[in-house]
Amino acid sequence: MEGRAVAETLEAMEASLAAMAACADRGAGNVDSTGADLLRDDADACLDGMAEVGRMEAGLAALKVHFAAGYARATVAMAAPAASPQERTAQEMAATAEVACVLTVSERSAAALLAESATLTTGLPLTLSALQAGSISWQHARVMCDETSGLDPAAAAALEAHFLDPEAPFAARGCPAGELVPGRFRAKARRWRELHHPLSIETRHRKGVEDRRLEYVPDRDGMAWLSAYLTADVAAGVWSRATESARALQGPSESRTLTQLRADVAADWLLAGVAEGSPSPKAQVLVTVPVLSLLGAESEPAMLDGYGPIPPSMARRLVGDGAGSFLRVLTDPRSGAPLEIGRTSYRVPKAMRQWLRLRDGRCPFPGCNNHSLDNEADHVLAWSEGGGTGVTNLGQPCRRHHRLRHTTAWRPVDATRDQPPGWISPAGRSYPSEQQDWEPPHWPQHLGHAGEGQELEPPDWPDVLAGVVGPGEPEPPLPVDPFPDWALFIAA
Repeated sequence: MEGRAVAETLEAMEASLAAMAACADRGAGNVDSTGADLLRDDADACLDGMAEVGRMEAGLAALKVHFAAGYARATVAMAAPAASPQERTAQEMAATAEVACVLTVSERSAAALLAESATLTTGLPLTLSALQAGSISWQHARVMCDETSGLDPAAAAALEAHFLDPEAPFAARGCPAGELVPGRFRAKARRWRELHHPLSIETRHRKGVEDRRLEYVPDRDGMAWLSAYLTADVAAGVWSRATESARALQGPSESRTLTQLRADVAADWLLAGVAEGSPSPKAQVLVTVPVLSLLGAESEPAMLDGYGPIPPSMARRLVGDGAGSFLRVLTDPRSGAPLEIGRTSYRVPKAMRQWLRLRDGRCPFPGCNNHSLDNEADHVLAWSEGGGTGVTNLGQPCRRHHRLRHTTAWRPVDATRDQPPGWISPAGRSYPSEQQDWEPPHWPQHLGHAGEGQELEPPDWPDVLAGVVGPGEPEPPLPVDPFPDWALFIAA
């Protein structure tokens, strides 16, 4: 077992204990504070204490990882060489059962702990170090184990470095991994994995299409689950349309919640082919497409709003078929930044709302995963206080966090053209908002590369627009671009 790593973790935990002791001495025990100051000191001490407990919990998780990995290695070393695969399986089952009994958990949980401990101690050193230091939680470490599974060592190391090594090329922007809630960290890690997977997303998508299915699972209390494994564009369109139809049914006389209405609307569609008393608005889902992928010159994934990376063939189909439910967004082939939003309307307010959706990706409150299409544009600096109506002074919080902003002392700050606003809590603490993880796309060989210390020479865009591909390769059929003047944005 790595004695030095365990010792360092214990030392860090001792520091956390000392910090918690200091927190306990503050607040109510501060004789210099009275009245409101006393309550504020007490509240701050509790918040700081919870943060230290979180760091200690991470350190304890790292200790458990070291002990589990050490036990697994010791049992392998003590056991006689397995004479058959069955005997090896029996040895592993015995070790797993021992861990399950010691921890009073199921053998399935024990097996997961042993597997994750082996992954962390042998293949994810940055993740284990961050866990020991308390800068990420055990949930974050498990996400990293999940998202690197199936990757070769080099690809796994690249994914880990992207999120945990600030010196890595194109390191993740915005919130550090440990400042994202685990669900949001999983979404960002999965997106990066999809973009950099050794196998193309087209190859993996073809296998997924073959596995599509509808599942029915009985549940308790006279209920059941009905789920469908579909292509991402179909699933996103169905979910968005069901949500909009459900919202159209809401009103003073409607007692059902949005969640209940969404389920009822979907059931009415499936059983009767119509929605109960409701119009059927079109879904409005953003599809972010790298220019070269749209033209068939590259195979880089596109991004489906609320889902993540999709095959470029799916994006080209959505654009080429003129699907009115999807708003096409082009990205600059040099920087990966948004270039142009599909022009379904020239009205500035609508275009601005769409840009906010693209910039923020979701409600900008830390940890919120709400992708609602009717999130409410909100002035960062209030209009009554001199704030203007522009992207740099707007956020798009969901209804819950819009209400929080206007009914409590929580306030958004520091929005920019490309960065959603961060937030200041009533306790005066700053919480950054998650940023989109844009990165420059892959350049095809025939478009040229920049030399060391040189700027990339822009290609001949008319040739690219004409669908030029590699020498000797056939030109793919290109969709009719509904906004062919996008090259003017690059020229500018």
